[in-house]
Amino acid sequence: MKINTLKRHFRESFKSLGRNGWMMFASASAVTITLLLVGVFFVIILNMNKFASDIENDVEIRVHIDLAAKAADREKLESEIESLNAVNSVKFSSKQQELKELIKRMGDDFKLFQQDNPLYDVFIVKTKQPTDTPKVAAQIQKMDHVESVIYGKGKVEKLFHVLSICRNVGLVLIIALLLTAMFLISNTIKITIFARRKEIEIMKLVGATNWFIRWPFLLEGLWLGILGSILPIVLISFGYYSVYKIVEPKLQNNIIHMLDISPFIYGVDGLLLVLGVCIGIWGSSMSIRRYLKV
Repeated sequence: MKINTLKRHFRESFKSLGRNGWMMFASASAVTITLLLVGVFFVIILNMNKFASDIENDVEIRVHIDLAAKAADREKLESEIESLNAVNSVKFSSKQQELKELIKRMGDDFKLFQQDNPLYDVFIVKTKQPTDTPKVAAQIQKMDHVESVIYGKGKVEKLFHVLSICRNVGLVLIIALLLTAMFLISNTIKITIFARRKEIEIMKLVGATNWFIRWPFLLEGLWLGILGSILPIVLISFGYYSVYKIVEPKLQNNIIHMLDISPFIYGVDGLLLVLGVCIGIWGSSMSIRRYLKV
């Protein structure tokens, strides 16, 4: 394509935005509202996924070592646990350390047990994949010098099941919302192009090629996508920043945390811009095809 022709297409697309101001405003508004909904759902679902990951990563297996086990027995048991393919890390915690943690969590009343510590030496085991926890716990339970294995049996399986459902529901919602966005925006742009069908027919009759006619409309879709994405980007960026500054300090001592503002919010902003541009161009392309068949 020649530079002069490209310049002409750009000029025509800008002029068309001015000539059809109200229709362009309606199309841009449809893009804005839809992308705002997509952005809000996207931020919520990704943070829910982060919460789920935080909860999963906090799951651990506590292996109580037999009181009669000697140092050599503990070392052998540790090696056997580390040799399991699904195990990520094994950390030893003595009965004295366990008692200190208990006193820290429950209060000074438990200092009475310093005279006769009833707790076990413990191996704290983390798996590479949280969902492997029940399987690894069952394998460790069969090893020698293991008194008991604690990982929240029953509750952990239910937790993983619920988190999996939440992730799948979130993914379905995002896809459904994107499809709805494409449908609404395409129909809005279609109405805009319908009002100019005579103009397209005249250009076809005087010999203009399909691409010569199509380019200004594609560029209009591009501008609509950019214009429609500006307000959602501003609102979601400011809104997430405000919520993060209020909520995150209250989660300091919790296992769950919100996604950091940077680079998360910049990624969301970029995604909204790309979605706006792609949907705008796609909507224009799909809507103009029927009017090129003269």
